[in-house]
Amino acid sequence: MAHIVILGSGIGGMPAAYEARELIGPPHKITVINATDYFQFVPSNPWVAVGWRKREEIVLPIRPYLERKGIDFIAQPATRIDANHNTITLANGETVDYDFLIITTGPKLAFDEVPGSGPNGGFTQSVCTVDHAEQCYTDFEKLCADPGPVIVGAMPGASCFGPAYEYAMVLDTALRKRKLRSKVPITFVTSEPYIGHLGLDGVGDSKGIMEHEFRQHDIRWITNAKTTRVEDGKMFVDELDRNGQLVKQHELPFKHAMMLPAFKGVDAVAAVEGLCNPRGFVIVDEYQRSPKYPNIYSAGVCIAIPPVRPTPVPTGVPKTGYMIESMVTAIVHNLKEVLDGKEPSHKGSWQALCLADFGDRGAAFAAIPQLPPRDVNWFASGKWVHWAKIGFEKYFLNKMKTGNSEPFYEKALMKMMGFSRLKEKLHL
Repeated sequence: MAHIVILGSGIGGMPAAYEARELIGPPHKITVINATDYFQFVPSNPWVAVGWRKREEIVLPIRPYLERKGIDFIAQPATRIDANHNTITLANGETVDYDFLIITTGPKLAFDEVPGSGPNGGFTQSVCTVDHAEQCYTDFEKLCADPGPVIVGAMPGASCFGPAYEYAMVLDTALRKRKLRSKVPITFVTSEPYIGHLGLDGVGDSKGIMEHEFRQHDIRWITNAKTTRVEDGKMFVDELDRNGQLVKQHELPFKHAMMLPAFKGVDAVAAVEGLCNPRGFVIVDEYQRSPKYPNIYSAGVCIAIPPVRPTPVPTGVPKTGYMIESMVTAIVHNLKEVLDGKEPSHKGSWQALCLADFGDRGAAFAAIPQLPPRDVNWFASGKWVHWAKIGFEKYFLNKMKTGNSEPFYEKALMKMMGFSRLKEKLHL
């Protein structure tokens, strides 16, 4: 009997547990370890940040849903991984042995790389976690009581840009509903070389469409922006040209700021010798397996993917939900093959298919494969995306409750977006 441990229970870890239990089955043991005892649906955090969702609507307790499927759960942070002896040390001092380890921790949020940033001790807000989104909502209400300039965007080294675009547009809509938009100038400050880059060197006409959306909603922007520090009510930004030379230094005042940070690997994972790159992201081969430790697999935001191409201000590559799902499915099938005495053969598709809500409309894109050149390079916008994302949220959370191991993202997106014909066209 093998013991499979899944470290992290987010959008990658929970489906990994369900799929492993169904495909691998007994007598093998599956244990999920997570720093908290709840699952949070991160894509809904921009809505929480303006009061359109409450915490209890997007958070689920983990234990009852996993135990119902015969999966063990431990709610403790991991402090150390001994990859040579296959053990994990927890914050309470206990150790857990494993035969196979799946790392789906997500990232460490590197607010410390820009002095004065972040919601805990800094002056900027975040929508990276539900806790951060709730703090952001408190600050949003302060903004409504005392309107003034707003900054939204992404710090140097950021790789997840979609939530920044979502929050800028959702915030715009929320302020218009309160008849306050005319009192709140919004500036989008991003490390991307152009609007709509998304860490992917653009997708279809993402540049043209997003610039159009920003102009239509009176959102100004600064690209190639290297945020250097933040003070109370003021952000300091170096604007660079395409050669990385300084063009202008900005001192931007704000009453409210939401800036996505760069990501790093979590400490316990990053400390394992030979497992990660210098940023602490897990190095994996085409089968999602560590080249140094063949019994360790990894998926999601915590894996190492090189940038599409160099940019004047460092930008990373996003790991989208659909892409994460394909990684997880590959890992589970590879584990099944290894347990059956075979060599792993499954590979993640690494395709991007995303929905971004803009408050009363939205944008959707398909990048297949995720890194260019692509077979499919599609970006579109409209009111249908707003309603599709609402439906997707409900569909996904329901699947998390039932523990169904079907591919959540693919089924949900295709159902909510009416993509049965497009699915054939895109060869998904």
